[in-house]
Amino acid sequence: MSTKNTNEFGGEIGGVTLLGKAHSLSALFIVLLRATIGGMILFAGLGKVSEWPFDAAGYLANVDAASPVSGLFAAMASSPALMEVVNVVVPVTQVLIGVALIAGAFVRLAALGGAMQMALFYLGGWSGDVLALFDSTLVYAIVFLTVAAFGAGRVLGLDAYIEQLEVGGQALVEKFPALRYVLG
Repeated sequence: MSTKNTNEFGGEIGGVTLLGKAHSLSALFIVLLRATIGGMILFAGLGKVSEWPFDAAGYLANVDAASPVSGLFAAMASSPALMEVVNVVVPVTQVLIGVALIAGAFVRLAALGGAMQMALFYLGGWSGDVLALFDSTLVYAIVFLTVAAFGAGRVLGLDAYIEQLEVGGQALVEKFPALRYVLG
């Protein structure tokens, strides 16, 4: 009979097995990472809200032509109706993502939203310069994905409690298994 150490983690990707063992401080650092990236995006969103009305059109219209999204972003900037939506969605989602990550609630959903925003900012900042491939927005996107992958909401977060809420005598995630993809 084999017993698995609870500090071990791993998976298989493309036929390669990856195994690791977490340090006893790993849980603390994943909480700090979740709170830090949550605070970063919360304050980015609050900064946009405090300068209301926020307007993303200037950024979208002036993306470097080397960017793979320059045409898309320019088209977005030229649509007043779409800009009205973007100008609300960007700061509001940044505030919601930040609050969710700090509280540890719906962490995977929030982290995915943060990673998607960072990926769009990364592509928007693309200049074709090889030295700029690894800029801060790419690092932020990877941090968001790391927080999601580690289920960081289960460590000193509300997700651990949300998952166990009972619905009809069953834990929420047992009754609705798809919620495992947004909680954690």
